[in-house]
Amino acid sequence: MAGAGIMDLVAGKPVVIFSKSSCCMSHTVESLIRNFGANPIVYKLDQVSNGRQIERALLQLPGCQQSTPAVFIGQQFIGGNKEVNSLHLRNELVPLLISARAIWI
Repeated sequence: MAGAGIMDLVAGKPVVIFSKSSCCMSHTVESLIRNFGANPIVYKLDQVSNGRQIERALLQLPGCQQSTPAVFIGQQFIGGNKEVNSLHLRNELVPLLISARAIWI
C-alpha cells in the first residue's frame, strides 16, 4: 500500500486518525477531536490485518515522522500529536474541522 492506498482510506471522510491502542498520544488526539463534537474514523493499526502495511505507507508521506497518531482532516494530512495540538493552541483546529464538515457550529 502506497500513499494512494492511504488516500483511499481517508477519501470522503471528514476526519481520519491512524492510531495504535497502546499509543497514549493517539488517545489524546482522538479525545481532543471528539471533544469538539467530531466523530473521527479511527484505524487502530495494531488491530487491523493490514496495519503494518498501512504504517509503512504512512511513514512515506511527506512530513510524517512517526506512524501514530497520523491525522487527516478534510482528506489532508495534518500530522501527529504535535501538529494537532499546535493547531488547537493557535485556534485553527476548530475552523479546520468546520471546513471539513466534521463539526457544525
